[in-house]
Amino acid sequence: MLKVLLILSIILLSLYSLSFILFGNNFTINAQQDLETTKFRDLVIDLGNGVKTNAQLTIPAVGNGPFPAVLLITGSGAQDMNSSAIFISIDNATGTKIYPPTPFFQIADYLSDRGFVTLRYDKRGVGENHTIVDSNVWGNMTINDLVQDANKALLVLMKQPEVDANRLTVLGHSEGTVVTPRVAIDNPDNVKNIVLLGTVAQNISEILDYQIVRIPMIYAKQVLDKNHNGLLSVQEASEDLTFQGMVGGNLSLILTQQNMQNDTISLKPEYNPNNDTYINIETELKPALVERAKSFPFPSSTFSPSLSEPSDRCISLAGCQMWWNSFIALEPNLNTISKVTSNTSILILNGENDTQTPVEQAMLLQQKLTVVNHPDHVLITYPNLGHFFYPSSQWGTEFGQIQQYVLKDIYSWLEAHSGFTPVTTFSSSSSSSSKITKLNH
Repeated sequence: MLKVLLILSIILLSLYSLSFILFGNNFTINAQQDLETTKFRDLVIDLGNGVKTNAQLTIPAVGNGPFPAVLLITGSGAQDMNSSAIFISIDNATGTKIYPPTPFFQIADYLSDRGFVTLRYDKRGVGENHTIVDSNVWGNMTINDLVQDANKALLVLMKQPEVDANRLTVLGHSEGTVVTPRVAIDNPDNVKNIVLLGTVAQNISEILDYQIVRIPMIYAKQVLDKNHNGLLSVQEASEDLTFQGMVGGNLSLILTQQNMQNDTISLKPEYNPNNDTYINIETELKPALVERAKSFPFPSSTFSPSLSEPSDRCISLAGCQMWWNSFIALEPNLNTISKVTSNTSILILNGENDTQTPVEQAMLLQQKLTVVNHPDHVLITYPNLGHFFYPSSQWGTEFGQIQQYVLKDIYSWLEAHSGFTPVTTFSSSSSSSSKITKLNH
């Protein structure tokens, strides 16, 4: 009898196992969720002249390497290694800070989960969570400093024991797309690939004109000018939250002046010659926007009096005068990109609703690369995504996690260009919604 029961138990167990294999199950193996896929190592990078900055390596947890590696270069402003500046929010109930997955942490974690070492670092003079830790270093920073910092970071990355120094990629976002090609040019034998996200092609003055003048003008004409008579109601424009975001505050701040004698506020006469409650979009609004663009990032005391401080005491999170002067004088990326060696493959990605670095900038770079016959470059554009590759309207950038299909596109291209798979296997995971321009010789 015992033998029969044992045989029946084995049969039942076998049938259960077979049903488990064929039909799946409702059980979750929680241990899988606890498996470590990425290891982290904190570093301090010596940038020279007594300046140091914090950095972090992410390393695949499985395998001994050497692995292909990616250096991440952040965008403009006081960015830490995670690009966390605009993503930190406050819980209204508790007052505590909320840290969602930030762009560069997302990229680093995604790539290291799949076999890449990554290195990201705080911008010079900047500390964790968008803070200025050394106003002298920050205030005297130039674009050339940022390029040299990236060169030093690349050297540190190459020396890590887990890294294959023959398979290096440099990835930059926004301002980082200005730095990235210059790093590739400085290191032609080491940098095999560059990835440009939210791309700058022209001089920063052209970008500002788009951000501060052209976008608000288009919005004013298409959305606010309901009668299509070229006039704008100051009251309606001041109550429109989208437009307020575009012009940096209530429209009346731009169009009004304060009388110090009687402490009254009135519309500036040069912007309101008819003394009415409407302004002409072309002759009154546009000049005000142009003046605002000229003063960026150091507007008049109406907006932020603290930005006029000397360089060694500058704490503007947007940037300081030394940085701005160097950016204005910089050779446009449209010229620089043609100097990247033909041995370096180039991936360009841009949201089609990017209001900070419009998609036309990426297209200009792609056109230039075609003209100079660069042998391997790909442009992918994404409808409905903004500057941070998160769903956004055509009028402003929304902040949130990078869409997974964008991360997958980055990885797929890097995989094909890092010795994992042949180049010909690359295709966009989001081909149904993205537009791909590819040139591989």
